[in-house]
Amino acid sequence: MAIHPAVPIASNVPVPPSTVVAYAELGAHCAACAVRGMCFPRGLDAVAIRRLDTVAGRRRIRKKASLYRVGEPFAALFAIRLGTFKTQLLTEDGREQVTGFYMGGEILGADGVGQACHACEATALEDSEVCVLPFSQLDELAHEVPALRRNLYRCLATDASRGQDMMLLLGSMSAEERLAQFLLDIAGRYHVRGYSFSEFVLRMTREEIASYLGLKIETVSRVFSRLHGEGLLQVQGRAIKLLDLGALKRLANATVKSERPAA
Repeated sequence: MAIHPAVPIASNVPVPPSTVVAYAELGAHCAACAVRGMCFPRGLDAVAIRRLDTVAGRRRIRKKASLYRVGEPFAALFAIRLGTFKTQLLTEDGREQVTGFYMGGEILGADGVGQACHACEATALEDSEVCVLPFSQLDELAHEVPALRRNLYRCLATDASRGQDMMLLLGSMSAEERLAQFLLDIAGRYHVRGYSFSEFVLRMTREEIASYLGLKIETVSRVFSRLHGEGLLQVQGRAIKLLDLGALKRLANATVKSERPAA
């Protein structure tokens, strides 16, 4: 699948701009964040967390608004505090290709580190909020705080690893295996955030799932119906209930990998 990273993604739907909010107006800082155990504050002492607070800003992004677009200069990493995002590229034939889904505690913007400009677009799937970490200041602080430096490397490595896992999924799995693995991955990511492993609501559309998995939307709908009919899961709109985890794991032929927050 040919990807052309230098062309901005067109959209037929007008999107409102993101809203920048003064950090002090929002009150809660890293120490009070519900997903800090999976983000940059993970394992930091109180002094280091306060120093990180002085670097971070905050931004609210409305549903369907872009956090950043293809080709924009890279200046910061973004830690998702609330909400869900997708990343996407534009293929040479003009189609939008979803490249990832991100939720609370995960990092956006790493695509811009290498070339100093963003290689994809990040769009909010719901009203969301991110912590903005200017990379020059974050990098400087990371050299002074070894635990933060390790967290920065871990976040960048996790993002690269997720891309490799996606290539494996697309290259070696059937449609049923791809969807089963996708649902188990989403379930595991919800679970480590304190939510139910077996019941959750998908924030992305069937079309976005199909794009991400390299399938046609008709195929995704057909596989959902098949898994529902076979009693492996229950589907009601975007609400999903996993009924037979053992069968889904066997179908995916993989053990669910999950990030474990620090104690």
